Amino acid sequence: MLEWNDYQKELMARIGEIGKLSPDTLRGYQALSTAGQKTGKLDAKTRELIALAVAVTRQCDGCITVHTDAAARHGATVEEIAEALGVAIAINAGAAMVYSARVLDAFSVKHPGS
Repeated sequence: MLEWNDYQKELMARIGEIGKLSPDTLRGYQALSTAGQKTGKLDAKTRELIALAVAVTRQCDGCITVHTDAAARHGATVEEIAEALGVAIAINAGAAMVYSARVLDAFSVKHPGS
């Protein structure tokens, strides 16, 4: 397993380097990251729980470390995080089921009558 606190510090330092090399890229990312906050439709904790589920489906360790901290800061409990992760697990299983159906479809088209 990762040393999450050290990893987050190293990640933020590298992202800071990207910001110096390409400030418009970092500003654009920050604009995307904060856009959902402006609608007020979801609270911050809910957005962070969604972010954690997406982080798992995207397999993004950086997203996991950043959004775990943010979820905790916004009052998420370990039980709420586990429930969000359960959604991610189900979606990943569902995606595997859908793509399994695609494999069978590709096989039937490529090898009709088999």
